[in-house]
Amino acid sequence: MKSIAKSENLGVASRTKFLSFPWSSHAWIPDLQQMRLLATQSECADRLASAVESERQCTSQMRSLIDQISVQQGKIVALEEEKKLQDEEFTHLKALVQDLEKKGLQSLLNNLEVPVAAVVIMACNRPDYLQRTIQSVLKYQTSVASKFPLFVSQDGTNRDVKNMALSFKQLTYLQHLDFTPVHTERPGELIAYYKIARHYKWALDELFIKHNFSRVIILEDDMEIAPDFFDYFEATASILENDKTIMAVSSWNDNGQVQFVHDPKTLYRSDFFPGLGWMLSKSIWDELSPKWPKAYWDDWIRLKEIHRERQFIHPEVCRTYNFGEHGSSMGQYFKKYLEPIKLNDVHVDWKTMDLSYLTEDGIPRTAYKGVVVFRHQTSRRIYLVGPDSLKLLGLEHS
Repeated sequence: MKSIAKSENLGVASRTKFLSFPWSSHAWIPDLQQMRLLATQSECADRLASAVESERQCTSQMRSLIDQISVQQGKIVALEEEKKLQDEEFTHLKALVQDLEKKGLQSLLNNLEVPVAAVVIMACNRPDYLQRTIQSVLKYQTSVASKFPLFVSQDGTNRDVKNMALSFKQLTYLQHLDFTPVHTERPGELIAYYKIARHYKWALDELFIKHNFSRVIILEDDMEIAPDFFDYFEATASILENDKTIMAVSSWNDNGQVQFVHDPKTLYRSDFFPGLGWMLSKSIWDELSPKWPKAYWDDWIRLKEIHRERQFIHPEVCRTYNFGEHGSSMGQYFKKYLEPIKLNDVHVDWKTMDLSYLTEDGIPRTAYKGVVVFRHQTSRRIYLVGPDSLKLLGLEHS
């Protein structure tokens, strides 16, 4: 009995010891909760530290932005100050301009010269002739260069002509290069007439279209000009512009030998195109350029279907002199009428000639060293006479 009881007591004791063992289920549960709590606290601490760091970074960025804003505000203030100074300067300059205008600046601006006409000398292969022509033009053009800008247009590649033109700094050099073969329309024709027509069209297109001049005066490389050449064209420019019955203005009179002329202020209207130093307007060139002929351009202008009843102005006293191989003796005019004619001396109410300088076949009949003869729709001969013509012809008592 005792041994059994002892065993039972031993069993109770053993159970008691097991229940008090630290890893028993009743003792382990509180420890696990404590560990979880500690882990949560640690995680919260980490999050708090991260939040504090984020706040610190945000604070730093905000301070940086505040600094940038402060800098920009400083720049804005500086710009506002600069604008204020510019406004004050503008107001000062405006007042100065107004003061200058009151003292006559506006009148000076109004007097800025717009070109009356470009002047072009047509050249090819005669450097000595070209030099003489340029020197004659510059003698009177220099003082009015802004009104009459000077050009030389060379057809071809003659080096001496090019060098001669380029040696004058007072002019602009143009060069027409056209190597297209020329095919004449009739056997035996000279190709020179075709090349000349091409050159004229190219040069006038350059000046009227590319350079946009309102008027162009065309000279050839064997001409000298009169002292009042530019006064003459300035006086007639307004006539050409305003009178739509006028097609061109010439400085040449085919019948202007010294014994037949006496009034350097008189202008004539004629149905015949004289050429030889003439002025054309842009509006007329816009009409002529698209249908410009292949050759014989001057005879083409004289056709009725081209000039369409419009007339040509020419002076009684020539303003150009041809010194070429077939030139006339017109140089004596310049000796007789040496004094330049003032702009307001030119008659605007010019005389009208009732007769054309044409024969029945359209060819001008001019005897440069004798009596000028022409025909006009009649078989009779009509003689052009001046104040001293009868005396010169020995017909004083007839």
